[in-house]
Amino acid sequence: MTRLASAFWVQAYLTRLRLMDIPAFVTAHGDDTAGAVLIKLNTLNGKAQAFQRGFDLSSGAARWVTLAEDVEAKVDAAIARQRGFDPDLWVIEVEDRLGRHLLDEPGLA
Repeated sequence: MTRLASAFWVQAYLTRLRLMDIPAFVTAHGDDTAGAVLIKLNTLNGKAQAFQRGFDLSSGAARWVTLAEDVEAKVDAAIARQRGFDPDLWVIEVEDRLGRHLLDEPGLA
């Protein structure tokens, strides 16, 4: 995802989730053209994960890496710290008991 496409990527991601009947919400609206994106996966059992984009150092390929994984309050605290560093950050919360986030699908890295 290029930084220029933040808002477009977010809309495309939300559409993919909606097509799979996976609820998701923008909980922090970042900069439309320059905001990075964090994904919070809430499994609705008190636990959560947060993902951020990273790169595989051996191949240079973009991929999603875990920023935090713990009880939801601790994951929320990690996200709040990131927002403190980057006010342009987007945060999308995905709610799925099965743990689906679709980040491993083609075109989302």
